[in-house]
Amino acid sequence: MRPTALVTGGAGFIGSHVADELVKLDTRVVVLDDLSGGYRDNVPAAAEFVEGSILDEALVRELFERHRFDYVYHLAAYAAEGLSHFIKRFNYMNNVVGSVNLINAAVNFEAKCFVFTSSIAVYGSGQVPMVEDALPQPEDSYGIAKFAVELELAASRRLFGLNSIVFRPHNVYGERQNIADRYRNVIGIFMNQLMHGQPMTIFGDGTQKRAFTYISDIAPTIAAAVNTPALYNQTFNLGADVPYEINDLAKVVAEALGRPYVTTHFPAREEAHVAFSTHGKLAEALGYRARVGLEEGVRRMAAWALRVGPRASRSFDAIEIRKNLPRSWA
Repeated sequence: MRPTALVTGGAGFIGSHVADELVKLDTRVVVLDDLSGGYRDNVPAAAEFVEGSILDEALVRELFERHRFDYVYHLAAYAAEGLSHFIKRFNYMNNVVGSVNLINAAVNFEAKCFVFTSSIAVYGSGQVPMVEDALPQPEDSYGIAKFAVELELAASRRLFGLNSIVFRPHNVYGERQNIADRYRNVIGIFMNQLMHGQPMTIFGDGTQKRAFTYISDIAPTIAAAVNTPALYNQTFNLGADVPYEINDLAKVVAEALGRPYVTTHFPAREEAHVAFSTHGKLAEALGYRARVGLEEGVRRMAAWALRVGPRASRSFDAIEIRKNLPRSWA
């Protein structure tokens, strides 16, 4: 019998690529997404699409009752790390309470494994390169929420026997990214700004360093992980190894789009200046390594972005705290 998987956030960027990979693995896929950050066209034709929220506990329970999912791939989140300071209630409702609804259902309906995409935001700053056995010290509400779900999964394993795999991807980019979101995904933000004829906005002096991960370097690994029981109940960093300064990233994006390199700088935000992780644990377990370099990955994404064209930038209209909100977000 073909396994059945629930993919939350499966109309979004990473989720839709994971759903694609699951279809290739001959898995029956149900996508649950509220379309707040994704698009219906992203959902694979072979998947069943349900428009709805993980906050709808009755809907989540009904889906588990009907499909008896073997596997849960929980990729739904509002992943604006910097903005999370200013939308705490929204952040914890979507990223913690919604996750708990899924964990409850996975326990009650005896799912075989729960795959969760966390974030290197759980590490906080000053732990570079970030390794899995470092003590998590999240400094923003998004990282706190992700770590809370990790702890809940560990507790659910101890008490109820729910198997899980936690991945901590970072700075993922590629085709289908929501380039209209002005608060997250810097490569998409830069591309959308350039296609609108605007300068690329950089917070601080641009010497911040991040390692940027192309989508094809993580989606197949996430999708196939449940087929390797040795990965169960472990946590893995997942992504690219080589960090780049934001200034250098902006040059790569401008070149890939064939647009002039024009930037404007805003005051620095409260964020880690340098953040990237190691991936030796996953390399040892699976032989994993990122294969697509930044220039090649950005070229691929740029070709897609030029086809779809610029999109109207959306503002978040439910800011909860305005004190110290970056001026460009006000």
